[in-house]
Amino acid sequence: MLAITIEFLHGTFRGDPNGTANTGRLDKGEWPPSPGRLFAALVAADGTGEACRVTDGSELEWFEQLPPPLIYADAAPPHQTLTPRFVVRHGGATAKGSHQEYVGRGTAINRAGVRIAPNTPCVVYAWDDETPPDAILDALRRRAARVGYLGSSDSAVRLRVRTDLPASAEPTKSFNPDPDGDTSINVSQPGDLGQWDRRHREWTERGASASRSQYPALMHSARYRSPCSARSEELGEVVAWLRLSDAISGRRIGALTARFKDAVLSQHQRIHGTPPAVLHGHGYTGTGYDIARYLALPDVGYIRSRGRIHGLALWLPPSTDPMARQTARDAARSIRTLSGAGRNVALAPHDGEARPLAAHPDRWLQSSRAWSTAVPAIHERRRPLDLEEVSRWCRHAGLPDPVAFRSTRAPLVPGALDLAPIEVNRPDRPPLPYSHVELRFERPVFGPVVIGSGRQRGFGLCVPIDG
Repeated sequence: MLAITIEFLHGTFRGDPNGTANTGRLDKGEWPPSPGRLFAALVAADGTGEACRVTDGSELEWFEQLPPPLIYADAAPPHQTLTPRFVVRHGGATAKGSHQEYVGRGTAINRAGVRIAPNTPCVVYAWDDETPPDAILDALRRRAARVGYLGSSDSAVRLRVRTDLPASAEPTKSFNPDPDGDTSINVSQPGDLGQWDRRHREWTERGASASRSQYPALMHSARYRSPCSARSEELGEVVAWLRLSDAISGRRIGALTARFKDAVLSQHQRIHGTPPAVLHGHGYTGTGYDIARYLALPDVGYIRSRGRIHGLALWLPPSTDPMARQTARDAARSIRTLSGAGRNVALAPHDGEARPLAAHPDRWLQSSRAWSTAVPAIHERRRPLDLEEVSRWCRHAGLPDPVAFRSTRAPLVPGALDLAPIEVNRPDRPPLPYSHVELRFERPVFGPVVIGSGRQRGFGLCVPIDG
C-alpha cells in the first residue's frame, strides 16, 4: 500500500477551501486537507520538468493517476474564524501619515480566514491497493521531505511517505470515498500536472493577477462519507441519490414517488429477491414509523425557484440491517426509467455534478436550526396545530422537539409546492389536512428533515433556511 502522513507541527491548520477567505465570509475552513492540496504541495516541493532538482518528475505523473484515497483525520475539529487585521501595504504610491509605525506606507486589510485545531494533529492519506515502484517511492520521499507547510505558511507540517498504515490511522476516523457520501473533498486527477505547469507559467508572466478563480479545471470534487455520517446510526441514511433527465412539475410528486417506490421494489425482487419489510411497510415489526422514505427533490428556496423536481432519494431508518441497506442501494441505483402516467422519465445515479442544485445531496444534508417545508406536510391527526402537536410529529420523524414553529396553507419559501387536496391525499385513504410549516430548533439539525404522516411518500420534506 501507499500511505502519506501529515503531522501539523504547530497543532493547527489554516487553508482556504475555495478562495473566499478574503471576502471575510468564510466561517468553516477546509477539513480534512484535500488530496488536491497535498498534490499541489508535492508539485511545489521540487517543481516539474527542468525545474526539478532532486527528482525527475516522473513520480508526479504516477501520483496523479491514483484514485481518491482514504483519509484518516479528526472527525469534527473546532473551527476558529480569525479576526481581520490591517497590515502594511508594500509597493505602489506612498501615503503621508497613513500609518503610525511605517511612515509613508499605506495599510491594507488582511482576512486570514479560519484556523482549525484538530484534536489529533495528524492526517493520513492511504491507497490500499497501490504499491509504487522503488524508484517512485524514493522520489516521493524526497519530495515529501521538502514540503514545509500545507495551506497557509503558518501551517508547518512534516510529511512522511510509507508503505504501511501508521498506528494513528483509526478506522473510526476515516473519510471514505463514496458516491453517496455526505461531504465533498477536492482530489487530483490525471491532467492536473499540466494544469499546474500552465498556471506557473502564467503566474511568472502576470504575477498575482493570475488568481485561483481562473483555474476551475484544478477543482475536482469527490464525494466522501465522513466519520460524522455515523450519525446515520441515529438519524437514518440516504442510501441512493438519483437525477432525473428532465425536470418534472412538483404537482406530480405523489405519482412520482409512488412510481419510484414500485420501481425500487421491482428491481430489488429482480436482483436480490423478496424486498425487506422496511421498503414496503407490510408486516413491518419495528416500532414507530421507521420505514423507507421515497423522496422527490424539488427546486425551492431561491428567487427563481419554480418547484420543479430534479432528483429522487431513498432514505432508510437507523434500525435497518446493513445488508438491507446495501441491497436497497443496489436496487435504487439500478433504475434507469420510471414509466407510467403516460410519460417515461430517465434516471441515473447522482455523479457529483453541482447542477442542478436541487438534486445535489449537499442541498438536503445540511445542518441548520431553521427548516421550512418544500413539500406540504400532512397532519398526523385532525386537530389544531400547536407546538405540542408539531413536536409530536418531530419525535415520530426522529427529530428533536422544536422551540418554535409557524404554519400556513400557502408556501413559506419561493418555489415550495402549493398543492390541491387531490394531489396530496390518496383515493383509498381518508383525507387529512395539510399545510406548510417552518420549524426552529434549539440546536442545528442535520438533514434530510421530513415531517408529517406522508413522509414515506415524500411529503413534509424541508429545506434549511438559516441566513
